[in-house]
Amino acid sequence: MKVEKLHMRCLINGEWRDARSGSTFDVRNPATNELIATAPLLDREQVEEAISSANAAFPAWRDLPARERARMLRAIGDSLQRRSEEFAQLITREQGKPLAESRGEVAYSVNYLHWFAEEAMRVCGDIIPSDSPQKRILVLKQPIGVAAAITPWNFPIAMLARKMGAALAAGCTFIAKPAPETPLSALLLGELCQEAKIPSGAVNIITGDAAMIGAALMASPFVKKVSFTGSTEVGKLLIQQSADTVKKLTLELGGNAPFIVLDDADLDRAIDGAIFGKYRNAGQTCICVNRFLVHESFAQEFSERLVERAKGLVVGNGLEEKTAIGPLINDQARDKVVGLLNSAASDGATFLCGEGARQATSRFVEPCVITGVKPSMRIWNEEIFGPVSTITTFSSDAEAISLANNTPYGLAAYVYSSNLNRALRTAELLDFGMVGINDTAISNAQAPFGGVKQSGFGREGSKYGVDDYTVLKYLSVA
Repeated sequence: MKVEKLHMRCLINGEWRDARSGSTFDVRNPATNELIATAPLLDREQVEEAISSANAAFPAWRDLPARERARMLRAIGDSLQRRSEEFAQLITREQGKPLAESRGEVAYSVNYLHWFAEEAMRVCGDIIPSDSPQKRILVLKQPIGVAAAITPWNFPIAMLARKMGAALAAGCTFIAKPAPETPLSALLLGELCQEAKIPSGAVNIITGDAAMIGAALMASPFVKKVSFTGSTEVGKLLIQQSADTVKKLTLELGGNAPFIVLDDADLDRAIDGAIFGKYRNAGQTCICVNRFLVHESFAQEFSERLVERAKGLVVGNGLEEKTAIGPLINDQARDKVVGLLNSAASDGATFLCGEGARQATSRFVEPCVITGVKPSMRIWNEEIFGPVSTITTFSSDAEAISLANNTPYGLAAYVYSSNLNRALRTAELLDFGMVGINDTAISNAQAPFGGVKQSGFGREGSKYGVDDYTVLKYLSVA
């Protein structure tokens, strides 16, 4: 794979640029620690150049017919589809997830680009009846301006496609700052933008010191919107930094997803959903199941079946086709998971499998299933971000709902029941932005993705995701 020409440079105002100082940072395969590439450590002045170029490009991009913006977005999606295997291999090398999951992420990204290409032609306002026959009330949806995205390492291309697609469809110009662990697929996407003839400055992709770039984006009066996916701690910092310029924010932050198994659930479906919802990407997704809440009448059978399936998951290098669980992203991620496991053991939790993970010294952590987890435990209250299933039992629907809502986070939740009315009633009482009913594969381009409480605000994907890159203008016509 020829990657050097892209991985050494950032895209600013239609040009591929090195850091002015020549400084770079290493990008390594988390499975092997192999040095894959280096990326530029831009300085503050270069970040300001990217912002200025996006600001200068905005009027022309805003005024471009929606059909033209749609055509370019579709062209990016088509190119990504054609080069899907190249992107999938690169994602696995820089992020570590199994190759099958990387292929799925690329397909997911293509869906976003194609979806927003269609939505570009449907950014519609309203004509509202007036109480005066001499007046007309018009409401326009207009692009907010320069939009910036700070994307995470766990879905390096999908999160970028979701944010970029919506911004460009709405008529905004765009600046992307990918995670330092996984900048390569983002930089490669820049090549597809150029192939699609996106005008210079309309898309900029920059890498470097996260704190410096974040501060520059938040301080700039030209950047009108920032979309961030990452930790709640950083999200709170961005809220504070947005105050001086009163930026519009979309924040998709931490999660603590409950998975409720009611006493009438189809256990086959529940176990299938549990495996996908917990162990995908080694448990490193914001909507991964964090807490299994299982009716006491099902607890033993559910636990035994979950252990059996978990033990069959192969842990290894994501480039090997047999691998089901890849490495954690870095040593710090492993240390956090190990710390949570040891804390749970000290607090009286019982390991049904995976107890050896308590002594893990590599990034390859075996899948664990733990019972006897209580709300007082650290592992209940923190986002695990690892291949660890925790099980807590309940005796009534009301208790399950109370346990599920016992968290400051509110991103995703899951309910399994064979009674649709019962499942819907339960879902309506859960304080989460998204609820899967007999389903853990809830992410798709057509649906609004986002949370409540300390999991953030705003929505991505769907027609609502486009709205978050627009402002309303009211015209009173006499």
